[in-house]
Amino acid sequence: MKAQGAVLSITLNRPELGNRLSDEMVAALAKMIETAADGTKLIVLRGAGKDFCLGRDLAAYAAYGHDAPLPEALDLRQRNEVIFDCYNAFRRSQVPVLAVVQGGALGFGCALAAVADVTIAADDASFQFPEMSHRILPGMAMSAVVDRMPAKALMYMFYSTALVDAATALTFGLLSQVAPAQSLESSASRFIETVIATPRAALVAVKEYARATHRMDVQSASDFARNLHATINTSSEMRRT
Repeated sequence: MKAQGAVLSITLNRPELGNRLSDEMVAALAKMIETAADGTKLIVLRGAGKDFCLGRDLAAYAAYGHDAPLPEALDLRQRNEVIFDCYNAFRRSQVPVLAVVQGGALGFGCALAAVADVTIAADDASFQFPEMSHRILPGMAMSAVVDRMPAKALMYMFYSTALVDAATALTFGLLSQVAPAQSLESSASRFIETVIATPRAALVAVKEYARATHRMDVQSASDFARNLHATINTSSEMRRT
């Protein structure tokens, strides 16, 4: 984790394991997002090495082999809370979260790429939800993308377990932008520069509106927009030159 001015940069740094994350690392990621400094305007998530994130640490599943006794449902639910809490940290963050994706983004890694507010991926990146092929109901991953992907795309990704390229992931709603691999960082930098030049009040308001209106009817969303428009655009921060 590195804070530089208004940007908090977080790097998944287990390249030798494809940046697979243990439950402890997932909890740490959520805490970093939740405790971002008040002056932060943007959180940027990257993966070190050739892959963004190939999922959760496989060692976490060792106790759940086909021959092992089934855990109590309550125990399993409590164990999985760390994943749901992580996804919720992305959504609850006042400021936008940008994911910069290269290489593979599989399972939990694909969910992280999707749950970020903005995702810029290299054109040679690949995305997959393989859970069903391992006889795992992908309830956690589905909860991450249910408000990101259209239903047809969501159903296809989870039922087929297909590995899709960045161009397809863009049409499915997993991504915001696809950039040539050699210019991924420069594309991300341009976006970062634009965001940090924007008043924080506006950044917070846009995310609040997107989050709150997802299930509102049109009239309620319009009423909320009226209030935000008047409140934010008359704030002293927006009137500074």
